Amino acid sequence: MLTLPDTPCTLVLRTDFSDEAAWEAVRSASIAPTADGFAASLSFVSDRAFADLTPEQVAALPTATYRSFLFLVDNVTVTNVETPLVALDLLHQPGRWFRVVPAEIWSVENNLSIANMDFFEFADAADRDGVFRGFSK
Repeated sequence: MLTLPDTPCTLVLRTDFSDEAAWEAVRSASIAPTADGFAASLSFVSDRAFADLTPEQVAALPTATYRSFLFLVDNVTVTNVETPLVALDLLHQPGRWFRVVPAEIWSVENNLSIANMDFFEFADAADRDGVFRGFSK
């Protein structure tokens, strides 16, 4: 049975294997620190066993360790110019998701990892197209 892996940091799961260069670019952009020095703490998993799974299918998988959320790199991520990853809730509303641009993944990861904010706060702050690009100033 397919199980979400145990990782030392927040899981970023690859579900699209169509573009290796795009995958590497998303990885680099997602861990790049901000001008203020903030960075996401991420563990990237590239396993073809997870190929083409939807957020809903991933949310239904058993997990090897406790986690309240994770990120997915899917076909939209690797084909959209903004490379927005899927942020997926596994705790309060399992299966609820929104997209987040790599430049803002640190904010989601940092705040959810320490329970400083709730998933819905980011999901509700996503733009009309469902992508979180940061909080309005």
